Amino acid sequence: MTSVQTQAKDQSNTEYAVVKNADMSEQMQQHAVDCANYAFKEKRILDDIAQILKTEFDTMYDPTWHCIIGRGFGSYVTHQAKNFIFFYWGEVGVLLWKTEA
Repeated sequence: MTSVQTQAKDQSNTEYAVVKNADMSEQMQQHAVDCANYAFKEKRILDDIAQILKTEFDTMYDPTWHCIIGRGFGSYVTHQAKNFIFFYWGEVGVLLWKTEA
């Protein structure tokens, strides 16, 4: 199976997130947004950006976190209570959630 890495449009000028759905503390939401801000400024490949968020949340809030980033995707996930956020960073959707280890 071949992995296709998708490049993000330049989102480095985006200065805010639009949270669409969240089941986590305000502090964790802010951390997710701050991490996305950093990742979009540092990287252009969506896979790399997702890896930054997943790794940061695995480190800070214990495993197992999952992250999907892109445009035009549907999702239906089961998450651990108080460990889910979906937001837009510019035109790009960011889905971050934790499951039981």
